[in-house]
Amino acid sequence: LCAFVSAQNINDVLKYSTENIQGTARFQSMGGAFGALGGDLSGLNINPAGAAVFNNSLVTFSGTYFNTNNKVNYFGTQTNSNVNDTNINQIGGVFVFNNTDSNSDWKKFSLAFNYDLAQNFENSYLVSGRSNQGVDSYFLDFAQGTPLGAILLEDEELIENGYLDIGANGGFSDQQAFLGYYGGVIDPIDDDAQTDQYVRNASYTSVDQQFQRSSIGYNSKFIANMASEYKDKLYLGASLNFHSVFNERVDQLTETGYDADSEIQRTTFDNLLTTRGNGFSFTMGAIAKLNEFVRLGGSYQSPTWYRLNDDLSQRINSNLADEDINFIDFSIINLFETYTIQTPSKLTGSMAIIFGKNGLLSFDYGYQDFSNAELRPQSDPNFQIANNNIANQLGAVSTFRLGGEYRIEKVSLRAGYRFEESAYANTDTIGELNSSSGGIGYNFGGNRLDFSFNRIDQQVNQQLLDTGLITPATINRIRTNATLSYTINF
Repeated sequence: LCAFVSAQNINDVLKYSTENIQGTARFQSMGGAFGALGGDLSGLNINPAGAAVFNNSLVTFSGTYFNTNNKVNYFGTQTNSNVNDTNINQIGGVFVFNNTDSNSDWKKFSLAFNYDLAQNFENSYLVSGRSNQGVDSYFLDFAQGTPLGAILLEDEELIENGYLDIGANGGFSDQQAFLGYYGGVIDPIDDDAQTDQYVRNASYTSVDQQFQRSSIGYNSKFIANMASEYKDKLYLGASLNFHSVFNERVDQLTETGYDADSEIQRTTFDNLLTTRGNGFSFTMGAIAKLNEFVRLGGSYQSPTWYRLNDDLSQRINSNLADEDINFIDFSIINLFETYTIQTPSKLTGSMAIIFGKNGLLSFDYGYQDFSNAELRPQSDPNFQIANNNIANQLGAVSTFRLGGEYRIEKVSLRAGYRFEESAYANTDTIGELNSSSGGIGYNFGGNRLDFSFNRIDQQVNQQLLDTGLITPATINRIRTNATLSYTINF
């Protein structure tokens, strides 16, 4: 069973507008600062001209162990959650063709293909605390102003069919009012079908809440690249980027601790959201060798155009709920209309200093204006509201990447740092990102083995529901990645 509804918001845009490329071990250990360096398959995400820096054909594949630690504070109560995951996060190759015409200024051409994990959505955390805002506030926000007659079941209509029909014809807001009413959480002030004012059934000054969010999935990125070297001084390249998206998120909210004389003593409200789709973008870039020591790079990444489909399932229960309420469960699916997210374009400027065979230093600066992101079609009134929120709440983001490498014969020692501003004008919503990394590589002659360790810190203030429960949980999120890459040269 299914129905079409619509409820995308600013969080959907940010989820797919940001990338946290894991990449090869060398890429990660140097903070991803490869815009003026090249010579790394994951570096093509920064500057596609880097493929022309390779001297020979090769293949690289990488595996990463991920750990996410979430330290959560909600109304003074602390919880801690750990999530572990292991993935093949990168695999790719480059084919280098040297020009045999000695009179040509174009010295070589390269074709590269690379798969990277742009985002790993594997995560889980628990929010627990005693709040002064009950789940009834969520349903009241949707219900107020909605006539009772618009959410009542027809004679002999099955409750699950009524839920779907209201979602399809009345929209997401009426559907949530329906859930609150038949879930026993809210009631109209009287039984008149024209009544559009509601009250909560629970009595409390504060309530105990437990909220569990678990998610799985990925945003993968496949790059098809072409690059060339001109006069030993200039590298030019372009890439076509293809994204594949899958994300499944389960939210489970349990509320207890009402007053002893409250009609309601326990409420549960769960949501299952699944997103599938694909996206496309292109990238152009150049790297110039100013002299033996200095390289400058610049690149442009177009907006990414995602076409996505969402499935939403919900369930609710309380000791005042309709006796048939359990027929509304995760098998009853709301299908959202296909929609488009256009992420903002990105500009990157880079500089690298090469110390011969001894090592290098590299710096990248990226600029991306998230207020230019948008949901489409723009004619959808819900998307108009979301796009206004994007324009008002999001802003320009600067990203700084710094990396270094020091070589001792066949051993390479590496370190890196990445800083990324918050996309929100109010940085309390999502804080700035700081990442530090280090690694080591060993060259066997024909092949190379690289290892990196990367730590990413960021603070997020997360509301439990989109409306009603307005006090967010503060999450200090620490992600650590250990990556091993193996490169085979041809």
